[in-house]
Amino acid sequence: MALDLGVFCKNTLDGEVVDHCFSAVFGLAQNSDPSYLDWLMKAWGWTLAVAGLSLTIALILGVIMGTLRTLPDNGAASRLLVRLSTAWVELFRNIPILVQVFIWYHVIPAFILPLKALPSYWLVSIALGFFTSSRIAEQVRAGIQALPTGQRAAATALGLTTTQSYRYVILPMALRIVIPPLTSECMNLIKNSSVAFAVSVPELTLFAMQAQEETSHGVEIYLAVTLLYALSAFAVNRALALIEKRTRIPGFIVANDASLAH
Repeated sequence: MALDLGVFCKNTLDGEVVDHCFSAVFGLAQNSDPSYLDWLMKAWGWTLAVAGLSLTIALILGVIMGTLRTLPDNGAASRLLVRLSTAWVELFRNIPILVQVFIWYHVIPAFILPLKALPSYWLVSIALGFFTSSRIAEQVRAGIQALPTGQRAAATALGLTTTQSYRYVILPMALRIVIPPLTSECMNLIKNSSVAFAVSVPELTLFAMQAQEETSHGVEIYLAVTLLYALSAFAVNRALALIEKRTRIPGFIVANDASLAH
């Protein structure tokens, strides 16, 4: 079966072929009529925006919660922080992501009224960010626990406080260790962003569903969307692989890969 890529040059309003549609997308020609290719590129932008915002939230909260889970037992306050961070992880990673998206979109704004003013992509990004933060927290915890116990003891012997030990000794090494599993998590986040269609965010999955209904060219539409998801995930993979290579601790990460696998 031959692919009809001309479907992407059709006008989204009347189905007529739009002139110079490929050139217009890259700014090489002027075109006032929106084509399905224009719609596809905008949908890709929304997918990347949701994934990027979710990743920012997930990294911040994930590193904090993962670190809190490894605090030494120095009293009631530290034990409380460990329990709270553990509860965070267990809560958000054990509820299906689609359910969390609906809760953030339909339920929580009914109790926290200012959230009603937020656009849907913010709410879905928060849901994705919280869900992913629970998984990143576990990776950070594993990375910290993979460090030799002498690291913490050496920091204490130098007179560093707990906060200083984490900031200057433990986290800089642990975060380098968790880059490989973090790469998979970031790639998963690109794919998980597809749940945004459920709250009408005009991202790739919603585009595919609507464009297929309007054009009846499901093969071409879903093939293009699949390639963009794969391209996005591959770009994240290569970027984090480069970061891992630049930040690798010679002779250390390889020695501890086995402990992380368990």
